[in-house]
Amino acid sequence: MVSVVQNVAIDCADAYALARFWSEVTGCPLHPEVEPGDRETQVMLAEGPLLYFNQVPEPKTIKNRIHLCLRPTTTREEEVDRLLKLGATLVTDLREPDGAGWAVLADPEGNEFCVLRSESDRAAMA
Repeated sequence: MVSVVQNVAIDCADAYALARFWSEVTGCPLHPEVEPGDRETQVMLAEGPLLYFNQVPEPKTIKNRIHLCLRPTTTREEEVDRLLKLGATLVTDLREPDGAGWAVLADPEGNEFCVLRSESDRAAMA
């Protein structure tokens, strides 16, 4: 027997607003019953587990112990630029001059995530 991952839970101060950000990041819709002010929201990913946002009273105080790694369908550089325009912030730039590496960003509530090289970026280095 095994367990199946149902969702990835993300604590936050404003579940609806953060879910809207991640809906834009992933291009996937919010759960159809979600409304502004809801304390629990979900982004319905096309494959895999849901992104589940749970409103909590305490703020984020330390580095995430788990985070999402994104592989863009465009280039890594284009995706980093797009996400910064959506409200993400650059935490650590680990991109290398030769095209290797990744960028660590944070969502509007400070939850860190990585943007990896796209398949086209990887193919260009092969």
